Amino acid sequence: MPQPKDRINHAIREKEVRLIDEGGDHVGVVSIQDALKRAEEAGLDLVEVSSASRPYVCRVMDYGNYKYEQAKKQKEAKKKQHTTDLKEVKLRPRISGHDYDFKLRHAKKFILAGDKVKFVVMFRGRERSHTEFGYELLEKVQEELKDLIKVDSKPSAEGRNLIMVLSPDPAGVKAEKARLEKERQRMEQEEEAEVESEVESEVESEVESEVESEVESEVED
Repeated sequence: MPQPKDRINHAIREKEVRLIDEGGDHVGVVSIQDALKRAEEAGLDLVEVSSASRPYVCRVMDYGNYKYEQAKKQKEAKKKQHTTDLKEVKLRPRISGHDYDFKLRHAKKFILAGDKVKFVVMFRGRERSHTEFGYELLEKVQEELKDLIKVDSKPSAEGRNLIMVLSPDPAGVKAEKARLEKERQRMEQEEEAEVESEVESEVESEVESEVESEVESEVED
């Protein structure tokens, strides 16, 4: 494909080029004059797309449209790229069960999104004399996330805090995403089956009511 600084039309100084026409067909080796003439007759440009071998490969194309499409593809590719961020989750050594579950869910979401997570256990006052609670807490975090993570930085003291950094394990994350997707599909199927069952019950009830009404009318007659 064209290089960052493309040579086009009369900027191509080769005497002969290996030509590809506007339809993508390989024409073969032709003089630069013939190649330029073909491009002009087609109302397009002659673009040097490879200089890896002699003669250089040139292609007849709409250069402006090509650059537009390339820029568009690069923009789309950039959107799909995930930049790994370092997320931070703060914990207290005596954290409540509810708060712990809440923080762990957020950490799991970060990891499934491909981000690293920095856990910070903050000690205050007398808590600093019992750092073992912080180590136990981070060990618990590791155990609960073990199928999804790699330990980048083991628990270590930094000032008044205890720090641990975890990163996503690609295989574990992939397996968990597959499991979650399977679970989502199962729940959707159950919901659909429940709705269908309710509709069938309503239809049966309506039919029974109509039959009862007809029977009552016949009895009255």
